Amino acid sequence: QVQLVESGGGLVQAGGSLRLSCAASGSIRSINVMGWYCQAPGKQRELVAATTSAGSTDYGDSVKGRFAISRDNAKNTMYLQMNSLKPEDTAVYYCKMGMYVSGSDAFYEFWGRGTQVTVSS
Repeated sequence: QVQLVESGGGLVQAGGSLRLSCAASGSIRSINVMGWYCQAPGKQRELVAATTSAGSTDYGDSVKGRFAISRDNAKNTMYLQMNSLKPEDTAVYYCKMGMYVSGSDAFYEFWGRGTQVTVSS
């Protein structure tokens, strides 16, 4: 069983910064893809940022130049540095990881439960 736990959300004023973390635990063999998604009330969940084990990254258009995704492979943890936050960034932020687990050749995707980010104007 694999679990993903997010942390670092909270309330911040516009222009401020937050750093989210997502730590994976369990019978992990290798993590190929890590990503952050957000879902605002009444909207669909959308990609914020993603990174692969090869080092490539991808960002949603609305966060380019403001957010940065990074990973610590030794700790099975990824981070999202969020700068210059705007009220429209307010959402629940979820982490997702695609990985291979011990005892299986199948590729699995796991989601965290989410952490609330609220940006006040």
